[in-house]
Order: sequence, then structure tokens, then C-alpha cells
Amino acid sequence: MIFSGCLGIGFWYRSQLTGRIRGLRLLQEILELLTGEIRYGCSTLPECCRRIAVRLQAPFDRAFAEIDARMQENTGVSFAEIFGECMEEPLKALPLKEEEREIFLRFVPKSGFPDGQMQLRAIEQSRKQLENTIEELEKENVEKCRMAVGLGVMSGLLIILVLM
Repeated sequence: MIFSGCLGIGFWYRSQLTGRIRGLRLLQEILELLTGEIRYGCSTLPECCRRIAVRLQAPFDRAFAEIDARMQENTGVSFAEIFGECMEEPLKALPLKEEEREIFLRFVPKSGFPDGQMQLRAIEQSRKQLENTIEELEKENVEKCRMAVGLGVMSGLLIILVLM
């Protein structure tokens, strides 16, 4: 039981490492969807949120639908504030570092963009930064995942030997 528990902890740690990469890929996919809607649909960011909400899985589908609903209310609150508030919960659910969440949110304009091209550049910049982070993590994770499982096995064996 001790051995399987320690092995389970090693596998859990490995799943945390790979979950971080999956979360970053999801954010990168969202940015690609936004880019496509702006570029080919000639949509504004609030309109993009409505269109991509149907393509996303929970909890992001609800967050983007809420962004669209709150923007249609036209209460005078900026898109950046609404986007930040609505994305807070889904982003916390992902096993990401705070810097990675900030990279994703960085594309949202604080004062607004004069045209779609500036929006596209900002989204593309955030997407590239996420891509670079993913590449770095993939290089590191091969060894870290192997080490996590190995340490789980060795710690289980060590505890068994100490208890004997």
C-alpha cells in the first residue's frame, strides 16, 4: 500500500506537469479562434466572444457567453474589465502560473484599439509568447515527468525498507 501510494503521488505530479501544457494549449487555441474571427469575420472583440462561445468547452464557453451578454447590456464598463472578471474563474481552474495567465490576458486593450490590425498584432504577440512557453515546458517536462515517477517509486521503496 505504501509503495502504490508513493507511486500514485509520482503519477499525480506528472499529471500536473502535463496539465499545465494542456492548459497553455487551450489558451493558445482560444487566441487562434479570436484571431480567425477578427481576421476573416471582420468582428470586434465583443462580437468574437459571442461567436467562439459555441466552439469552446466548459467553463470557457460560459465565460465567453457572459462577456457577450454583459457587453450587450452596455453599462459603460470597458471590455477589458468585463473580460478580466469573466475569465478569472476559468483561468484559476487551469494549473497555470500567474505569469502565464497574464500573458493570455495581455492582449485585451486597456483603452481600446483604433483598428482590427492592432487587435490582431496584440493577440498574435500573446499567442507567440504562449507558444514559446509551451516549447520550453515540453523540453523540460520529459525529464521532470520521468523523475517524478522515479522518485515516487524510490521513496516508496525507501519507506518500506525503513519500516522493515
